[in-house]
Amino acid sequence: MINLIKKNFVSLAAVVLGTAIYSFGFVNFNMRTHLAEGGVAGISLIGHALLHIDPSITTFVLNIPLLFIGYRFLGRRTFIFTVCGIVSLTFWIWLFQRIPFSISVGNDMLIGSLLAGVSAGCGVGIVFRVGGTTGGTDIVARLLQVKNGIPLSTIFIMVDSIVLVASLSYIDLKQMMYTLICSFVASQVLEFVQSGGYTVRGMLIITSKPEELAEKIMRKLGRGVTFLNGEGAYSGEEKKILYVILNPREIQEIKHAILKIDEHAFTSVINVHEVIGDFNYSKSDYAEKKIRRLK
Repeated sequence: MINLIKKNFVSLAAVVLGTAIYSFGFVNFNMRTHLAEGGVAGISLIGHALLHIDPSITTFVLNIPLLFIGYRFLGRRTFIFTVCGIVSLTFWIWLFQRIPFSISVGNDMLIGSLLAGVSAGCGVGIVFRVGGTTGGTDIVARLLQVKNGIPLSTIFIMVDSIVLVASLSYIDLKQMMYTLICSFVASQVLEFVQSGGYTVRGMLIITSKPEELAEKIMRKLGRGVTFLNGEGAYSGEEKKILYVILNPREIQEIKHAILKIDEHAFTSVINVHEVIGDFNYSKSDYAEKKIRRLK
């Protein structure tokens, strides 16, 4: 129980830190270099530009009804983390507008868009990494997904596209292009931060010599192998499919091993965003245990 409380406290602290980083970039780069945004943040920028409404107020006001609407679909833990994210995001946006400190990028819109993207990606990535959200589009997306079965990616694109088009009411096409650069950078940084920079690959190998290849991979390359039972749809032949998790630098080693043993093997390499369990980024020491299972 104590460990769970400690873990949740650390996660909530990470949400506060993540929203602080995001808000700093939002105020100092998006607002001061006139870059648009998607979702609720983008709507708050439109309200600030056209009606001079404080973005912190708009963010809070728009998120509250969304939060109550999406309560039943978020789950208790996600709901608490979302409330924390919304409150801390609102506070930081309000605070950073009143702190007499800023990072000047002059008239260089490219630098401004890059910095905005990095801060947004880092901040939101930290929040997502601990299972939190910043409300807004996240709630709408989850609600529509449950109600209508629409994929999350499609919802995000639709909502952000509508908001970005509406943002042309206060920015020109040049600023919109820099906004797209910002969005691209943010998405890449977010993915990196959310995964912790821990990128691994998975390989599915269909071969006529599964035992021999598995032993080669485990003994020579130091990686564990899992056998999956498969069957050819056309031939009806039963096959053992090898599944291997490895770091990207080992891809070529595995390919060379496959070519030496079975040059006709079918191999699929897939991106693995997260591994939970007994996996070491460096070559494992327990491969010999796997070999005994083959004998």
